[in-house]
Amino acid sequence: MGDQPIWEQIGRDFVEHYYQAFDTNRSQLASLYFEGSCLSWEGQQIQGKNAIVEKLNALPFGKILHIISAQDHQPTPDSCILSMVIGQLKADDDPVVGFHQIFLLKCINDAWVCTNEAFRLGLHNFG
Repeated sequence: MGDQPIWEQIGRDFVEHYYQAFDTNRSQLASLYFEGSCLSWEGQQIQGKNAIVEKLNALPFGKILHIISAQDHQPTPDSCILSMVIGQLKADDDPVVGFHQIFLLKCINDAWVCTNEAFRLGLHNFG
C-alpha cells in the first residue's frame, strides 16, 4: 500500500475510519466534520457539524453493518480529495441494500475532515 498516491492512502484511511465509527458508535463521527460541512442524505440537505451528527444519530435503526465493494479517490485542483464509495449495508433485520456515498475531504488545521457528503441508497423503482 505504500506505493499508492498519498490521496489514495488518505481516502482509504478516511473511508475505513468513517464506516467503522458509523457501524459501532455514530457519535464518534463528529470529529470528521467542521461547522461548514454539508450533507445530502437521500436528498435532504443538512449543514453544520452538529446538525449532521444529530441527523446520523437519529437514523431509525439500532444496528448497521457496511460492506464496501469499491472505492475511488481523486485529488482536486484545490488540494482536496474526492472519494466515492459503493457498497451494501444491513440495518437491523432489514434486507441487504446497496448504497453510494461521496465525500469531499479537506485538510483543516492538520486534520482531514469531510466538507461535503452525499448519500443514496441503491434503490430503484422500475415499475
